[in-house]
Amino acid sequence: MINTEFAIEKNVRKRPVRTKLYVRYRVCLRCCEIVKIELKKLKIRHSIQPYGAIEFHNDVSQIKLNKLKTNLQRHGLDLLDVQESLLLERIINTIIEVIHHFDKLPNLTYKEIIAKNIGEANDSVLKIFSEVVGMSVIQFIILQKVERIKELLLYDDIPLDEIADLLRYKSEQHLVAQFKKFTGLTPHYFKKLKKERMAIASRNS
Repeated sequence: MINTEFAIEKNVRKRPVRTKLYVRYRVCLRCCEIVKIELKKLKIRHSIQPYGAIEFHNDVSQIKLNKLKTNLQRHGLDLLDVQESLLLERIINTIIEVIHHFDKLPNLTYKEIIAKNIGEANDSVLKIFSEVVGMSVIQFIILQKVERIKELLLYDDIPLDEIADLLRYKSEQHLVAQFKKFTGLTPHYFKKLKKERMAIASRNS
């Protein structure tokens, strides 16, 4: 069971932290602004990474992190602890690695993929993922698959039926339907973009 408390033990109270931490319920632009404002108030140098991770540029004391957590909670937001944040980071990185860097997706369910790489994908872990990223793991996987399709259409000469096979779609038609649902565009449109990009490149080479 994941510890959802931001515990501060006496022997680590002054131990500095320099890592990425995620914020639960930060799921809209206004939430993002609140996080930035509270970080600025505490003069914590940082950058916001993809999917909402706060990356600290300097060591931050546990006392200051606790203050940040308290301030965020006043807005209904919650700073995850190091353990939770590392787990979430591993889930995100595992999904991205499998979809974007494998030659072909393994014939496994998303829970099996996560379990194979980081351990059991229980409901509490998946709930935290949704509360932080603002979408379910399944939606996140579909989003990454759509991004991979765009990449393959723009940079590789792979037929659409082969792309469907690589990404474990039931059929080319299923890929097209899901792609259009998420982008509002067809794969054919991206093939057209590729031709236009190549024309610009050839004129300027």
